[in-house]
Amino acid sequence: MKKVLVITAGVALICGVLASQDYKGRARILGYVYDQQGIPLEGVRVKLFCVKTQSGFEIATDKEGKWVALGVRGGTWHVDFEKTGFGPVKKSFEVSETTRNPEIRITLQKVEGIIITDELKEALAKANGLFGEKNYQGALEAYSGLLAKYPEAYVLWKNAGNCYFAMEQYDKAEESYMKVLEKEADNSDAMLLIGNCYINRNQTDKALEWYNKIEFEKIKDPTVLYNIGTNYYNISKFDEALKYFLKAVELQKDFLDGLYQLGLTYTTLQKTAEAITAFEQYMKLDPDSERAAQVKGFLDYLKKK
Repeated sequence: MKKVLVITAGVALICGVLASQDYKGRARILGYVYDQQGIPLEGVRVKLFCVKTQSGFEIATDKEGKWVALGVRGGTWHVDFEKTGFGPVKKSFEVSETTRNPEIRITLQKVEGIIITDELKEALAKANGLFGEKNYQGALEAYSGLLAKYPEAYVLWKNAGNCYFAMEQYDKAEESYMKVLEKEADNSDAMLLIGNCYINRNQTDKALEWYNKIEFEKIKDPTVLYNIGTNYYNISKFDEALKYFLKAVELQKDFLDGLYQLGLTYTTLQKTAEAITAFEQYMKLDPDSERAAQVKGFLDYLKKK
């Protein structure tokens, strides 16, 4: 199966019951939707849009994969076919009110991954907005609703877990993160977040077990490296932390948080020359901020040693 990430901009479609039904006429459109094996697909959303009247409506296929649009006007119609787990299809047809219109037969391709429609993007933005407002219960309900409607969007279990984490319900957070690993066993973000759950439950040894599951050589994201390094730093595993901070700033030379934390780690390990180098690199990139004043203080102290 193909792995795709599809953004469907769609047409300016009016769904459901409309105030204006200028698309009404005497034509009849009939169609069927199948999968790649020729099996009828039930519940496919069929969105019909009349170009002439700039209006339309939405229906769904039955258990035979059949859909029927009755009493529509002639002219050009845009029709979108969408179903969770399948790539969307867009077609345009000329509809006649005086002759019989041919049957429309459509095949949808099964895909792996999430199909990002306008509807999903809007709903996800609302859920993220609730989380940003610290309405964690509301955000959790929104993410849960999306997962029920779009089960292939398993990555949203991480978002749900983050809600539980913010509410200090660490057992439920871990359960949510584990659902990501059930689908994607090497997801380093999920492993990191599970480790964080154990840190906040004061189970340091278990946290380290999870951090150590993440293969160091395969981590290419500076933020992930920084987060793991910070957790090691916070539990006084400074040598381990150093390794992660070094790689983070190697991958991203202007990573200010990484350089700052690298300087602190070198200072803690009493590696003065290396600490000065890290802090001086920080000052080149950020000479005027509030934190830069703090870094300057560190440099003055280290250079007097």
